[in-house]
Amino acid sequence: MGMPSMGIYSYELYKYFGVEKIIRIGSCGSYPEDLHLLDLILVDKTYTEGNYALTLNNENVHIEKASEEINKVIENTANKLNIKYKKGTTICSECFDLYMTDLNQMLDRVPKDIKPIGCEMEAFALFYNAKLLNKQAACLLTVVDDHYHKGQSTIEERETALNNMIELALESATIL
Repeated sequence: MGMPSMGIYSYELYKYFGVEKIIRIGSCGSYPEDLHLLDLILVDKTYTEGNYALTLNNENVHIEKASEEINKVIENTANKLNIKYKKGTTICSECFDLYMTDLNQMLDRVPKDIKPIGCEMEAFALFYNAKLLNKQAACLLTVVDDHYHKGQSTIEERETALNNMIELALESATIL
């Protein structure tokens, strides 16, 4: 989907359809040693090199936060359901990090105070639109590419192993 599509969909859902809260679910790559294939990430912040905010709203912003309220509900729900997750900052990239010719070169450009645990392609546009329109957004991800351990989930795993993430998002949504 990427930031442009997420930007359109979330903006219109918030602005024209009265949606107040969005929980995005999706897949991601992971970077640290303590994350493995099919682990869950709850995004607290996301960083992008892109110019989504500059293009949309003439604001030179490259990091956005998830809704603390939604994240708290997700964390409480995960604890009740005994679903493990890691909370952290992701990179919101404009291309699939697995296909980058030099991932380390891209990671070297990330400001040193940002310690990304994963990479996905939509959260920044979602979080920025939520902030811009005074709405709320969160993002849950399942690791499908593990860069530290050099692993990738299979097609079959991607079709069936995302259930914890989906269950956590749906259960959390019923509380919101």
